[in-house]
Amino acid sequence: MQKKNHSQFEFIALMASLMSIVALAIDALLPALDFIGFSIGTTNIVDNQLLITMIFLGLGLGPLFFGPISDSLGRKPIVYMGFGIFIIASIICVLSESLEMMIFGRILQGIGLSAPRTISIAMVRDSYNGDYMARIMSFITVVFIFVPIVAPAMGKFILDHYNWQAIFYIQLIFSILVSWWFWKRQPETLHIKNRVKFTRRIFINGLNEIKKSKRTIGFTVISGFVTGSFMVYLSTAQQIFQLQYNLKEQFPYIFAGLAIAIGSATFLNGTLVIKYGMEKMVTVSLIAFFSFSLLYIILYHGSANPHIGILLSFFGLQFFAIGFLFGNLRALAMEPVGHIAGIGAAITGFLSTMMAVPISTFIGRFVSNTALPLFIGFAICGMLSILMLIYIKATKKRVHLSIKN
Repeated sequence: MQKKNHSQFEFIALMASLMSIVALAIDALLPALDFIGFSIGTTNIVDNQLLITMIFLGLGLGPLFFGPISDSLGRKPIVYMGFGIFIIASIICVLSESLEMMIFGRILQGIGLSAPRTISIAMVRDSYNGDYMARIMSFITVVFIFVPIVAPAMGKFILDHYNWQAIFYIQLIFSILVSWWFWKRQPETLHIKNRVKFTRRIFINGLNEIKKSKRTIGFTVISGFVTGSFMVYLSTAQQIFQLQYNLKEQFPYIFAGLAIAIGSATFLNGTLVIKYGMEKMVTVSLIAFFSFSLLYIILYHGSANPHIGILLSFFGLQFFAIGFLFGNLRALAMEPVGHIAGIGAAITGFLSTMMAVPISTFIGRFVSNTALPLFIGFAICGMLSILMLIYIKATKKRVHLSIKN
């Protein structure tokens, strides 16, 4: 548990800050995608989506390295290692003159940022469990959501007054400040007695442990579907609002408003999850997520984009549902593997991201003239998630019946 002089509030704020650098690296760049694409010579506007989706590839790969080592060496050294990689990657991005070099830099940024992102989840699991872990994760996400609210506006301000390279410099300054705060104030959460000796088989052993839990695998798969569908929005939001609706100046504020929808749901989840439990919250939210997207498809299939107010209303409803899913799905997946929190967070994060990246890349290619393909992707991912949830519940029921008999 945390030391007495280390308040829960500061712990939440610090863990949120570790995660928020990921959001800053993604969302602050959104207003600048066209400028970066022109600077590095992209010929197809859809290729600019890769500057968003490829960082997630790094976020999925990195934990496979950082997770197991953190179970052996402790959590704090791994965070420093990740920030070091992120700094190098950011310099590569600033100096990039081609799409290939920029993609390499973005993947490397994701690998570096996967350390603080993964370790923050492991540190939460070291300190809390059950519905209280979901509650802490919800409050962390509420603080974290502040960054997506302000990041696009900040990115546009920097772009208007300086250049797109300055956005990367701001990310570096923020990462240095957070790492200093982490070094000064955060105690190590993995006690020496709980550390696992690092061996070549640590990943295989962790994977075998996770394979034993159908709930961990099932909720990780659902997380992959939900994350993948949301990543389509992240990679196409600039294209939809700035190009399809010609709302270049309003884009940062639209993005911020939709981020508030997620944040408000996440804040409510911190209270409701204790009353109703994680699984019930996930069930209701998945049904809502699927229903809203299906309604949009029925109403606007085969037609042009609706009025911006209608589109924003549907997005707001979708993201309100998503706000109840992110923290709960991760907590449900991690709950059975708390004894290997580091490798558990690494493998579950890798699996969900390796699902999400191809899902978002594939669906994003269809988002050219209307937002309809985005909602079709929401509906398909929502339906598959509900089917997986039904399977998880059926498996749980069979286990309970076999124990009873």
